[in-house]
Amino acid sequence: MASQLQAPHFQDPEAARIYLQQLRWPNGPVCPHCGVIGGHYALQGKAHRPGLYKCKDCRNQFSVTVGTVFERSKIKLNVWLQAVFFLCSSKKGMSSHQLHRTLGVTYKTAWFMTHRIREAMKSSPNGLLGSNGGIVEADETYWGQKKDAKKRQGYGHKHAIFSLVERDGEVRSVHVPNVTGKTLKPILMAQVCKSANLMTDEAGVYKRAGKQFASHQSVNHRAGEYARGDAHTNTIEGYFSILKRGLIGTYHHVAEEHLQRYCTEFDFRYNTRKTTDADRTAIALKGISGKRLTYRRIEVQ
Repeated sequence: MASQLQAPHFQDPEAARIYLQQLRWPNGPVCPHCGVIGGHYALQGKAHRPGLYKCKDCRNQFSVTVGTVFERSKIKLNVWLQAVFFLCSSKKGMSSHQLHRTLGVTYKTAWFMTHRIREAMKSSPNGLLGSNGGIVEADETYWGQKKDAKKRQGYGHKHAIFSLVERDGEVRSVHVPNVTGKTLKPILMAQVCKSANLMTDEAGVYKRAGKQFASHQSVNHRAGEYARGDAHTNTIEGYFSILKRGLIGTYHHVAEEHLQRYCTEFDFRYNTRKTTDADRTAIALKGISGKRLTYRRIEVQ
């Protein structure tokens, strides 16, 4: 990891800007105001900072950070790139406290940076899971304690996370208000192809929804059954172990209003698990466009 951070774009703000421009604009500058590609001209001279462009159409000025999660940030761009690399290369994440110590920024700044980076990790669904008869596992897990909820037997006082994973494919996680057929069925129908083979545990919430797919098999964990041929939920259980180890061991406390962003972070790393740390960082940086996130917007959620 240390050797990779020696790259020029991690050490020098100007090199970071050039690197980000090449990554974000492989075919030339794109105006974030009107969307016109190419033909823009760089503003030069002492009155203008490096990397400032003017659109040939709408005549607005812009730089590579305009219209991204980095916009209007006073943090040096190479420091931003380091933060993205740390969050992408740490299997169980990196806490804001650790980031503020590593980068030499305040805790508040590090906290804001990590949330912006998680925003960049959001991606549009790459089609339906389980297309062409693939196998999709569905399961739920529980975390923490709901605000003002008293501890009691069961999981009613905990936050619920519902996840879908295609074997040898992607995972998609949703922080849901409760685990009922009414809550989970719309997610299943929106994310899973009807030709998929659905695998779940014995929970009754999946019985009716499971009829919508090519097949539905379940394993009875209560009876000590964890696998029956292809019928198992071991893949999603393995993902949950990484997620919960990160939440418990790295982040410790996650507020209800931010839990979905943490799920998005772990989904992103899982879905890019077959790439290198450098490539994973580049993928996250390509996702910075069109995702402004202000400190006030995070605080009021």
